[in-house]
Amino acid sequence: MAQIVKRAYKHRFHPTPEQAEELARTFGCVRLVYNKALEERTRAYILQGHRVSYVESSAALTAWKRTEELAFLNEVSSVPLQQALRHLQAGFANFFAKRAKYPAFKSRKKSRPSAEYTRSAFRWRDGALTLAKMDAPLAIVWSRPLPEGAEPSTVTVSKDAAGRWFVSLLVEEKISPLPSVAASVGIDAGLNHLLTLSTGEKIANPRHERRDRRKLAKAQRALSRKATGGANRARAKLKVARVHARITDRRRDFLHKLTTRLVRENQTVVIEDLTVRTMVKNGGLARAISDASWRQMRYMLEYKAAWYGRELVVIDRFFPSSKLCSACGTLQDKMPLNVREWTCACGAAHDRDVNAAANILAAGLAER
Repeated sequence: MAQIVKRAYKHRFHPTPEQAEELARTFGCVRLVYNKALEERTRAYILQGHRVSYVESSAALTAWKRTEELAFLNEVSSVPLQQALRHLQAGFANFFAKRAKYPAFKSRKKSRPSAEYTRSAFRWRDGALTLAKMDAPLAIVWSRPLPEGAEPSTVTVSKDAAGRWFVSLLVEEKISPLPSVAASVGIDAGLNHLLTLSTGEKIANPRHERRDRRKLAKAQRALSRKATGGANRARAKLKVARVHARITDRRRDFLHKLTTRLVRENQTVVIEDLTVRTMVKNGGLARAISDASWRQMRYMLEYKAAWYGRELVVIDRFFPSSKLCSACGTLQDKMPLNVREWTCACGAAHDRDVNAAANILAAGLAER
């Protein structure tokens, strides 16, 4: 049965100088309002034990706009400023529910500048998007069209460290489940091979970061030689950011294609519950683990399985998938990492990773 989901379509766009100036001003105001509201809420919570509500923060914003010091807040659309307060409210709600850490201040240098516009702050007409306070629509590079008849309910504009502008359009879309298939697959994640499937297939690790490591190191050395605060340093910093952006884009594209394929080909996908946060504390492997991006891959599998009527099963991280013989079920006492092939007492010869993937699949199917 088809379901209605909210889906964001992200595209690059090229603003005019006037649009870029307006957006930069909006980004700065959004950051200021968020940080000032966070400061006020923190002070009230620490000194008075009072939890400031969104309504109170919104009233404070109105008062700020009336002061001479912050009158410039009236120069930008009020909607992104209100959305900043809503995001802060959500951050506090998650904190008090123990789902997240205490909200952090937005840094001018480290935080990604962005602004969110709701339906009252933009005009969508015949595929052209015009934001509040702007006379002309954005020059969007449409890499793929929006679903037929879909209209954005929320628009988020952002600029990354590489100087690229993006617009994300949130729409409601009807997604139909994929036809059922009989196949199921267990997945063993690794570094030599990114994934090993229970079918015996091994998917090579693209090692996106390693491919550009020399170029990245050269750009970082050039950055380290530039004086702080100068125009040359800004240009060198931009070069470093562009290399990072290239790596990130390639990694995301690869993971999207891989996870879509796994979801399309299998009714049930079984993975391990890897503790990536703990694993990256291993100094020798942290770089490779981060580059593999297992957490992002799991996130993609989760929402794609939900969209297309597939089942994603996550087994316990302590399940001894590598030590267990998938043929007879015998549990080996030890299985050092350097052992890639082994033979069980029952006579079954195993590839370590394929055997682990087969055990992961069996465990996942048993938990259903």
